[in-house]
This record gives sequence, structure tokens and C-alpha cells, in this order.
Amino acid sequence: MNYRMVLSMTGLLLRVEAALLCIPAAVSLIYRETSFMSFLITIAITLALGMTIKVFCRPTSRVIYAKDGLIIVALAWIVLSAFGAIPFVVSGEIPSYIDAFFETVSGFTTTGSSIITDLSIMSHGMLFWRSFTHWIGGMGIIVLIMAIFPTDSGRSMHIMRAEMPGPIVGKLVPRVKDTAKILYLIYIFLTVAETVFLVSGDMNLFESLVHSLGTAGTGGFGIKPDSIGGYSSYSQWVVTAFMLIFGVNFNLYYLILIGRAKNVFKSEELRVYVGIVVASIAAICVNIYHLYDGFAETLKYSAFQVASILTTTGYATADFDLWPSFSKSILFLLMFIGGCAGSTAGGLKVSRIVLAFKMTVNSLKKFVHPRYVDSVKFEGKSIDAATKKSLNSYIMIYFMLFAVLLLAVSIDNFDFETNVSAIAACYNNIGPGFAAVGPTLSYAAFSPFSKLVLSFAMLLGRLELYPILTMLLPIAWKRSRVREKIEVYEE
Repeated sequence: MNYRMVLSMTGLLLRVEAALLCIPAAVSLIYRETSFMSFLITIAITLALGMTIKVFCRPTSRVIYAKDGLIIVALAWIVLSAFGAIPFVVSGEIPSYIDAFFETVSGFTTTGSSIITDLSIMSHGMLFWRSFTHWIGGMGIIVLIMAIFPTDSGRSMHIMRAEMPGPIVGKLVPRVKDTAKILYLIYIFLTVAETVFLVSGDMNLFESLVHSLGTAGTGGFGIKPDSIGGYSSYSQWVVTAFMLIFGVNFNLYYLILIGRAKNVFKSEELRVYVGIVVASIAAICVNIYHLYDGFAETLKYSAFQVASILTTTGYATADFDLWPSFSKSILFLLMFIGGCAGSTAGGLKVSRIVLAFKMTVNSLKKFVHPRYVDSVKFEGKSIDAATKKSLNSYIMIYFMLFAVLLLAVSIDNFDFETNVSAIAACYNNIGPGFAAVGPTLSYAAFSPFSKLVLSFAMLLGRLELYPILTMLLPIAWKRSRVREKIEVYEE
């Protein structure tokens, strides 16, 4: 392992985080809040440590091997969260460090689960920092670093693969740095567009900005007890639309930019994604129609919650925990599906669900007809044996870890619905669950141990298992005489 390179990247991350903390510090300064000093202290600590690492841990080799890249990504997110929690503790707005760590991990992993029971005690600076962590984590901090700093394409693509959600990550253009820039330009444009739409309604600039940051990262931290429920129908529909927009593969937006819009409609994953949205909204509308006044109101609530849960955003306009069991079951299943690969959404991803379904159908056909040719196609391309094996392994590990996490959280002795939905919500980076962790409640009642378990679940879900699991393997930290660099993906 290239230990110095791992430490060097960690030091760079700390320096970048120090720079990012200047933005919420500026917000606190504008509102003349005492939390300004909390940000300054954190900036000083992270910058000092980042500079120390830069001076004393210069890498002799800048080559990154397979396990190095996975560990860099895993450490980056843990370190980012560990230091990002400091302002909450120093300001006293979240006195417990474990609670602050949970809140920060929830922010960066775009989960939206919260331990805060009274948002009125939070300063503007801290509310902004919570939502800003969603925005940073949505596209990925490593991708941001690659977009800003000069990097070697070989190691950059390797790290980008480890951080970006979805089963397949490729380059939009030949240079990885340019790919990262394109992704962030699209990301920024959509965030600004939503802010403009929201500020045109009944939200002020601050409210529009924090909700746009939360929507863009599909995170869902609200700044009011009723989340989005207290805003106008116009604002709710705007947020609904942008949640669905940010749940789409960003590669498709790039195709539109370069004039290849026809190819967008050929995307199999997009068609399934839209189909799931429409079918879920229709089913829930029929089921809850008697609870609301008229079709328009029913459609508004149904569409918002389907968009929020499917894209793993976690905003709420209604207490869906009070809905009939059929509608709650649909939302629970949507928790596992998630958005499209290459989006900011969590969950298993639509592409994996489609592939798993096709592979299951093929297996059944082969069982009935042993001579049946096993051929699975996705997006018009045949899926090779290695991809099938990788998918099977991922799904198996995913549900094995789900079971382990569920058992760990069950020690707190909450009811089964609370435990299952809490793990599902954190593991899939959604936020609210059912029962004691419903949309109107919080995770404050969990023990410190369970909060750490749930934080671990959030990191596993956001980084899609392998970086965190690799970091935990002792063999990954041992030096090896035989090392193989990962091949750079070429279109």
C-alpha cells in the first residue's frame, strides 16, 4: 500500500473542507450569529492538520493501487464527517459529539436522518452547513477535488469509480478531470435553477437555497418541523420535479447538452424509472384518495412522497406513517430501489433492479429449458459473465449486511417496524422511516451505539459497500510485493 499517498490525499481533503467551511461561516457572519466562531475554530483545526500532513507526508510515488483507491475514498468520507461535526459541538447546538457525527454523516451521505428534535434552536449558519453537506456529498467530495485540482487520469478514474454511485462509472470525455467538471457544471446549473424557481414562490432566498442544496444532493434536511409541508403547493411541486430530475443519470443530461437528446429516450433505465414513478403514484393515489379533499391534493401528496422516497431525498409534506398499509408498503419497497445509476440518489439503483430481474427470468427459462441460451441485455448491450457475477455478489453482501445491521440496532429494543425502517432508511440514504423514526420524528431516542451503527450503515450505502469493507480488511493494509494497478476505463 502507498501509505504516503493515502495520507497525502487525506491532507488535501482536510484543506478542501477548511475552504468549504468558509461558506457557512460567511452565512453566520451575515446573520451576526455566534456560531461564526465555531466555524473559525474548525477551519483553523482542519487547515492546520491538512497543512501538517502536506509538509511531513509528501508521497515518494504518486501511483495508486486498487486497494489504495478504495481506502482513500472510505477514509475521505469518515474524516470529512469527523471534522465536519466539530462546529455543531463547539457551538453547543449539538452538544454530544456522537450526535453531531451522526448528523454530519447523515448530511454528507445525503441521508437526511436527524437527531435534532427542535430546529428552532439552530442558527442560520448551522442550518446552511447541514444542507450544504448534502450538496457536497451528492456528487462526491473526491469528484469535486478532481474537478478543481490537476490529477493523473489513471488514478483519478480509479478513485472516481469507488465514489460515484451505480454499477458502472465511465468517462463522459477522454480526460477524467473534464468529466468531473462537466458533472459539477450540470449539478450547479440544476441547483441554481431550482433556487430561482423556489424564490419565485413563497420561500425567501435562504429557504430556497438550503432546500435546493438538499434536493440536489437528494438529502432532505429540512429547516422547519414539518419539512416542506408548510410551503405552498407551487413550492411542493417544484421540489417534487427537481427530486425526480436529480434522480436521473447525469450522463443523460450531458447527451442533451451535446445535441443527442434522441439517445436519452432510448435509455432503458430511464424508462423503467419513469414507469416506477407513474405506477407508484397511481397506486397510492387510489389508496389514499379518501384521506384528502379532491384528486389534485391527493396527487400532490402522492407524487411528492413517491419522488422523495424513490430518489432517497427524504423531504415530507405529509405524515405517510398514517397512510394505509398498502401505500406504506409501496414506499418501503421504493426505499430499496432508489434512483438511477450516476445520479445523486441512493438505494440499490434502478439499473441493478432491472438486471437482477432479467437474470432471474433467464434463470427460470433455463431451468425449464436446459438448452436455453443465457443472454441478458441492458441498454442494448449484452451483459458479460463478470458483470453478472459482480451483481450477484453485491446483492448478496447487501442483504447480509442489512441483516447484521438490523440485529445490531435491535439491541435498543425498539419495535420491529422502527428497527427495520431505520436500517432501510439509513442504509439506502433516505432519512425518515416508519413508527418511531417517521417523517415527523427523529433518531434522537437511539443509544450512542445504535447511532454509530446507523452512521456506519449510511456510509456503507453511500459508498456502495466495497470502499468501507475494504478498509476494514486487515489484508488491505499490508504491503504486497505483487501489486496490480487498476486499468483505466476507456470508452
